[in-house]
Amino acid sequence: MNWCFTIINNKVGEIYFERNKNNQIKFLGHCYVKREDFENKQEQKCFNEDIKNTKIVYRDKRYKLI
Repeated sequence: MNWCFTIINNKVGEIYFERNKNNQIKFLGHCYVKREDFENKQEQKCFNEDIKNTKIVYRDKRYKLI
C-alpha cells in the first residue's frame, strides 16, 4: 500500500492506493489532514512537493484524478 499527500475536494488530505502490474492505480481510501500536524522540516518538504503533483475529486464513492 502506498500513500501521498494531495488535494481532495479542495481540502488537504492523504490518499491511499495500490498499483497493479499494468501500473494502474487502485484507490483504497483517504483522510483529511491539517498542515499544523506536521512539524518536522522533512515532513513539510514532502507535504509541499506532493500537493503540487496531484489533485483528486471524490464523488459518488469514486476517485478521479485531475
